[in-house]
Amino acid sequence: MTGQRKDKIIKCDQKVNITATFGSDLVLEGSTSIPNILLKVYKKIGISDFQMLLLIHLIRLNVEENEYYPDPEVLAEYMEAGSAKIKDELADLLEKDIIAVSDYFDSGRKVLFKGYDFELLFLKVSDIWAGIRAKEIEESEKLLRIMVDSNDFANKIFQSQASDLISIFENEFARALSPLEIGQIEQWAEEIEPLLVVEALKQAVLRGKHNFKYINSILVEWQKNNLQTLEAIAEYDREFQKRRSVHVSRSGNNNNTGTSLPGTAAAGNKNNSRKKAFIKTLYL
Repeated sequence: MTGQRKDKIIKCDQKVNITATFGSDLVLEGSTSIPNILLKVYKKIGISDFQMLLLIHLIRLNVEENEYYPDPEVLAEYMEAGSAKIKDELADLLEKDIIAVSDYFDSGRKVLFKGYDFELLFLKVSDIWAGIRAKEIEESEKLLRIMVDSNDFANKIFQSQASDLISIFENEFARALSPLEIGQIEQWAEEIEPLLVVEALKQAVLRGKHNFKYINSILVEWQKNNLQTLEAIAEYDREFQKRRSVHVSRSGNNNNTGTSLPGTAAAGNKNNSRKKAFIKTLYL
């Protein structure tokens, strides 16, 4: 059945601006709203591209022109297909339970008529959507579990590393550590590779510095120079010793500048005595 179609209202003005008129009609003619979810999943429902366009026209005619049950000939006016093909495609949509034909009652005009029913279409869309959403939720929960497990594993490693470092420090210091010292070690274990902490402890002990402040200064120096491996630290120490040796050598040379060789002063004094004796003979 064809409902009461909306009458076209035309402006009675001979001076018509075509561009402005087009813009006005573009707004006043309205638009057909098609859910994005439908456009995303229609192929999964078994709807072909041609059938999707056919459905769009069915929805547009229903909403815009109150054409609830348009004939194939009417639909053919808007598509590159004859009425026979459109009739076959409509039959296919009905057979696949994508659309249905239902009875409707117009309470205003007291009229009973038939029209295409889209509830089956959107029921199928909702089923597809529910499946997609359920899969997304399942994947997000799985990812969340992986992240939680990963964090638990990381925490266990951290706790193990901190515990090992505490034992090493207590053995080296030959005493139990204070809560502040344990907190410092836990901070190191969280921020620095444990092997580097042990290396800093070793270097401090070799220099006779059994205190956390000195160990921390070593670690800060390494961080400042971006030293993240034992190999990098060893190379840094070698370069430091090399520069230090060159500096000491240069300092020694500077101190020797202007210094008399052994015996030079004595020889000078002897010459002065001879000069004085010679001058004395001149006056005798």
